[in-house]
Amino acid sequence: MFAGYMLNTWAAATMVAVVAGVVGFFIVLRGSAFVAHAVPHGAFGGAAGASLLGVSTLYGLGLFAVGGAVAIGWLGRRGRHDVATALSLVLMLALGALFLSMSSEYSAEVFSLLFGEVLGVARSQLLPIAGLGVAALGVMAVVYRPLLMLSVMPETSEARGLRPRQLETIFMLVVAVATAMTVPVVGAFLMFSLTLGPAAAARSFTSSPGPALSLSVAIALATVWAAVALAYVTNWPVGFYVGTTGLAAYGAGRAWVAWRRRAAA
Repeated sequence: MFAGYMLNTWAAATMVAVVAGVVGFFIVLRGSAFVAHAVPHGAFGGAAGASLLGVSTLYGLGLFAVGGAVAIGWLGRRGRHDVATALSLVLMLALGALFLSMSSEYSAEVFSLLFGEVLGVARSQLLPIAGLGVAALGVMAVVYRPLLMLSVMPETSEARGLRPRQLETIFMLVVAVATAMTVPVVGAFLMFSLTLGPAAAARSFTSSPGPALSLSVAIALATVWAAVALAYVTNWPVGFYVGTTGLAAYGAGRAWVAWRRRAAA
């Protein structure tokens, strides 16, 4: 489990969990679960295209994730946000289906990109993943306070001098970056579970932003570490364990809320 060839996976999983915990906190706070679901699914099409061209799938993931995030943000300002998200997702998935139909050698790589692969992280991917993670966390540190105010008090944010459209675009780009670095480890189908499950559980345990954000990161780390260990032992997809563990964490959070309500009654 801790052999040399597994160190890449442990390192990548740790970086992915930290970013997912931070970004997921704002996804849950802003009610952007559909976006967190759509961007990684759509970005898979970019990975399929990159595989077809014989280049790193990270480039394809990044290109489609950023393009999808920008399209969702731009179209959402001119119409219904959910419709814009759905249409962007459909277009990217359609392109992904086209790319896959043009390739004859994709089964193993496609499986790992869809569901995650415990041995699927190459040493050459660590530096790009780390770079994307540092960039995402750096941007979140800069916009933390205004984004928090925009998420909690959207009606008064513009009156306080904030620029909602710019913050929305920045946040969407951070979601895209988080997607590009997370999909190779967790998989496109269940990447959003790593951003939603721990953050939703943390919000159930505490409503204070600082503690909730820290707890979201801690739960995401515990989730992904447990998933990697279980995937190694059982040879099942790491994404399966990320999804089930994240759901269990959220269930524990809701149980805690229910217990507190009964105790206060």
